[in-house]
Amino acid sequence: MGEKSAFVIDPDWLEERLGTPGLSIVDASWYLPAQKRDARAEYDAAHIPGAVFFDQDLIADPDSGLPHTLPSASLFARHAGSMGISADDTIVVYDGPGFQAAPRVWWMFRIMGVFQVFVLDGGFDRWKAAGRPVTAEPTKTAPGVFHVDFDASKVVPLAEMRKIVDTGSAQVADARAAGRFQGIDPEPRQGLRSGHMPGARNVPSSTLSENGELLPLDRLRATLEASGLDLSKPVVTSCGSGVTAAVITLALQSLGHGDNRLYDGSWSEWGSLSDTPVVKGKA
Repeated sequence: MGEKSAFVIDPDWLEERLGTPGLSIVDASWYLPAQKRDARAEYDAAHIPGAVFFDQDLIADPDSGLPHTLPSASLFARHAGSMGISADDTIVVYDGPGFQAAPRVWWMFRIMGVFQVFVLDGGFDRWKAAGRPVTAEPTKTAPGVFHVDFDASKVVPLAEMRKIVDTGSAQVADARAAGRFQGIDPEPRQGLRSGHMPGARNVPSSTLSENGELLPLDRLRATLEASGLDLSKPVVTSCGSGVTAAVITLALQSLGHGDNRLYDGSWSEWGSLSDTPVVKGKA
């Protein structure tokens, strides 16, 4: 196997350290309705001992009107502190399949000032199937203070996204499945047009992992370059609602690509507007 991302944690590593002071474990599972999985109910039934549940719909901007938009730094800090998480902790984030929703929360912690944050390779589905420790016991946490250091430069707002698309000043990497990107398959949310932003490249998030594990670095690079991305130039990541865009962000960061940002509104915003340019077909 090739070299793996420095942001990915091996299940053996985590199992050996369960209960260690300064280690925070976060269940960041989140699913689209079509997946017919209830993340909170699954957490309540079984989770990694010591894990807290990160509700991506709750820890969001309540005034946005868009799904799970990035919350303000103060709101994020309040929620993180209430879960007993410190910015100085080593944080391990996981979801069910492995690399669907966890990278979004990994990204959120990073832009809020945490650098010792990792994603669990294989996800909880693999963890549970392997017979590793699980519990239904509620995790007892002592609320604390989360000292936030928000890097707003890593988030692209709509007005800037319009300029990027107009000028081509950065490459756009879209993590949605090919059918949605090409405008063949309908969007899972009502009222959205189908297709993609002019000039965008399609990097379906599912192509960046295999059997719940992030691809090794050489295969990540090959997959990103095969989509048409030039890894020596800036990239903005996007998806349906800002969740799986972070899978591409994780892949880019793993390869040492630092000039990347995430369009938080993603297609939920772009596809809902009447005056944003939309094209169909392959890139």
